[in-house]
Amino acid sequence: MSKKIIDLDNVVVKIAGDSGDGIQLTGTQLTNTTALMGEEVATFPDYPAEIRAPQGTVGGVSGFQLHFGKNVYTPGDKCDVLIALNPAAIMANINNIKWGSTIIADSDTFSEANFEKAGLTPEIFEQIKQNNNLIEAPISSMTKAALQDSGLDIKTVMKMKNMFALGIVYKLFGFPLKYTEEFLEKKFKNKPELAEANKKVLQGGASYASAIQAIPSFRVSNDTRLKGKYKSISGNVATAWGLLAAAEKANLPFYLGSYPITPATEILMEIAERRDLGAKCLQAEDEIGGVVTAIGAAFAGNFAATSTSGPGLALKSEAIGLAVMAELPLVIVDVQRGGPSTGLPTKTEQADLMQALFGRNGESPVPVIAASSPSNCFHYAFQASKIAIEHMTPVLLLTDSYLANGTEPWKIVSVKDLDEIKPKFAKEDVECYQPYARDENFVRSWAIPGTPNLEHRIGGLEKMDITGTVSYVPANHERMTMLRDSKVKKIADFIPLQNVEGFEDADTLVVGWGSSYGHIESAVEELAEKGIKLAHVHINYIYPFPKNIGEILGRYKRIIVCEMNMGQLANYLRMTFPQYKYEQINKMQGLPFTVNEIVEKIQKMMEE
Repeated sequence: MSKKIIDLDNVVVKIAGDSGDGIQLTGTQLTNTTALMGEEVATFPDYPAEIRAPQGTVGGVSGFQLHFGKNVYTPGDKCDVLIALNPAAIMANINNIKWGSTIIADSDTFSEANFEKAGLTPEIFEQIKQNNNLIEAPISSMTKAALQDSGLDIKTVMKMKNMFALGIVYKLFGFPLKYTEEFLEKKFKNKPELAEANKKVLQGGASYASAIQAIPSFRVSNDTRLKGKYKSISGNVATAWGLLAAAEKANLPFYLGSYPITPATEILMEIAERRDLGAKCLQAEDEIGGVVTAIGAAFAGNFAATSTSGPGLALKSEAIGLAVMAELPLVIVDVQRGGPSTGLPTKTEQADLMQALFGRNGESPVPVIAASSPSNCFHYAFQASKIAIEHMTPVLLLTDSYLANGTEPWKIVSVKDLDEIKPKFAKEDVECYQPYARDENFVRSWAIPGTPNLEHRIGGLEKMDITGTVSYVPANHERMTMLRDSKVKKIADFIPLQNVEGFEDADTLVVGWGSSYGHIESAVEELAEKGIKLAHVHINYIYPFPKNIGEILGRYKRIIVCEMNMGQLANYLRMTFPQYKYEQINKMQGLPFTVNEIVEKIQKMMEE
């Protein structure tokens, strides 16, 4: 009997198990292999906040979802294939699988105790079996059998069952094992016995999937494979590289002062690995230490940045005000997560927008930019850097946990092809340097300490216009406040006009920002197939807005703002363009939107 072959245009796969089962490593390897095969791919890692969450419970499940094939904008709504390493992984994803999907589960974990811990009742389990292709595979015992003569202890052996699961997945889609085998050889180059053991288990999983007739084969038809040189990249790594590229383009030394915080820590880690590019970084004693050292580095002539998440941004707020007053270039990366307080450290949210716009004392205007995909974190980190350096201002770059940990192919660029970045250095051949004299864009010059003739004062107290001496003159404070505000607003002349996607003749405009781009765009396309014409505007430059935003909003009878918070962009639009009416679609569950959620809510709005 030949195996069943399932043809799909795209496919969603999820691997899930306990947080100690190596799920994220397995997902990363699957992503890299998929990307190397030339597929469009998007991922969503989802893991508990606890380092070692309770084993066998739904709360302790770590998952990695991957979507590849044609026209991939999101990690997918529901999965076609679920690899579950315990009953809790099934229960945690019971609403995340399509009926009729393939579930390959480790039957060695099917004990009464594990079912009870997971809350998986016999009735629910029977329903799952009836509605899906459930394959009970003895993954744990097969892993042990593959390594019975290896001499490795049982704890080490059981850490490799994720490779057995990965071998099954590779066989499902006809993917080669060689890329992961090469990775294992490199990872365990000093422990070749572990490399060989992992490879043996990986091969065992593929052989098992090949031999078991109940396991189908999937054929993903994709005639639009990516052309060119791509790399699978996460949002955090892309952000780090964008900052480094900007420093190189501006011919400036780069400094990152940060404090580890989920989900932004990987930016600090990536910069720490780039000493070969001359990057300097400091893991400070706290969030405040991170940002103030970055401000000091900017004063000393470095291109400087700091990275954090929402709680850390709150701590940095006073120092960001100092950078506003001193008018020094600085990029602050806020990788948003669920709040308030420590909230949901490993879950995503878009709830820091108002904090980014207004979360400082006094009139402290700061440009705010938001990335909208893991790969374009590179572009917007670069553009945030360009604005900071050329306009002598701190800039806030918003990403979030979904972008930071998600991965997708990124087309590798050459630094020589990136936009020029021209620091506005003060001229040395001046008789009397005036630190707050400005050009036609209200930008002051950048004087590096120790440069002859460029001695000047700087600090947090208000400055006298032109001379920069400390000033308490009321009229001067008002003038300096207006000048700083005018400088930031003038940046609108240097950013691209907002583009509109979707149908030109639509009456309804869907507005989004940040990481919801792929879900909104997919929903707009799906609704078009149902005869509902929509336009879509996705805003990356939030303050200042692109100059044509107001004109665009005025074209439509209906405006729907879609965001993962209680309506922060919607309220900001109401403040800025009060002449228009805004409807809202909101989600605050620590998870990104699904396409189906947006589709159903827009359909309901249209019916009403």
